[in-house]
Amino acid sequence: MTQKPQTKKTNPRIAEMLRVDHAGEYGAVAIYRGQQAVFRRQRATQPMAAQLAEMEAEEQKHLDAFDKLLIERNVRPTAMTPIWNVAGYGLGVVTALMGEKAAHACTEAVETVIEEHYAEQAEACATEDPELAATFLEFREDELHHRDTAIAGGSQDAPAYRTLSAVIEAGCRVAIAVTAKI
Repeated sequence: MTQKPQTKKTNPRIAEMLRVDHAGEYGAVAIYRGQQAVFRRQRATQPMAAQLAEMEAEEQKHLDAFDKLLIERNVRPTAMTPIWNVAGYGLGVVTALMGEKAAHACTEAVETVIEEHYAEQAEACATEDPELAATFLEFREDELHHRDTAIAGGSQDAPAYRTLSAVIEAGCRVAIAVTAKI
């Protein structure tokens, strides 16, 4: 009888980080897909759809990396994935229907929370897992680029910008807290 290879148990805090980040990237891909579904429909907004497709591709790269890390480190994904998929896609559609500036405001709000989150995670695991910390910092740079692109696109001129941003940022923080445990 052959024995199964022993898998090293991942530090619970790092497992939580990976679960949250995997879900976050999954949600980001869903948001961008929802926005593109709206913007691809009209010739005037197809350039916006193309820009969103580029950002989605970067988020997909992050998601693929976290898919791999979950498997390598034997970390379960969140049970909330189906809900985050629907919520992300719905948020993308709703903000796109509000217009390009609102879609940019959504990106700015989400990426603001996520870049702060990645910075905190990189600092928290820098000593124990410098390679993972470097991944967090690399992905943080992409998120900062997305946020800056959104600001340049007029995010802060969106209808009800402050309220929209506050609601989306709060939703992101709630999703992070829930995903860490479920």
